Amino acid sequence: MVIQVLLAVLVVTAALFDFRQRRVPNWLALTGLILGIGLNAFLYETAGLWMALRGLGVALLIYFPLYLLRGMGAGDVKLMAAIGSIAGAANWLGILVITSVLGGIAAVVLIVSKKRFRQTFENIGVIVASVRHRQAPYENNPQLDVHSSEGVRLPHAVVIAFGTLGFLIAAAIWAPR
Repeated sequence: MVIQVLLAVLVVTAALFDFRQRRVPNWLALTGLILGIGLNAFLYETAGLWMALRGLGVALLIYFPLYLLRGMGAGDVKLMAAIGSIAGAANWLGILVITSVLGGIAAVVLIVSKKRFRQTFENIGVIVASVRHRQAPYENNPQLDVHSSEGVRLPHAVVIAFGTLGFLIAAAIWAPR
């Protein structure tokens, strides 16, 4: 139960910061990371330590390339690494799936509300062409850089929070009794 509470407090706090300030503070991600590794090691000893480190590793393996391509902010990467250290690799992958689905829905809502259909399809074309030519998409279109003021941005920590909370709720509902 303490792991679930830590996870919920971390993602809700990160979502509030990201929604208000458009950033996830380093102190928050680092605190989550240290508590995740420490708590898992304390509760489950060596197995818990390795579970936390695998979760951290899988999160970085998937999210760090997105940061390098400037499609994700560093705070989101660090937040997902902290979540991985708390939840472990298998649970983190479940959180990733739910977060990805919710992120896709949020992106569609944002595109519709901003009336950016044409620009979105052009950006998809740039991304596909860039990948084919082994280039970072932001090199061909500055709007595809997460730090660009030209592009439409979504506070990803909010989506991560909903995905994580959704995972926790689903796990509680379907947990063996």
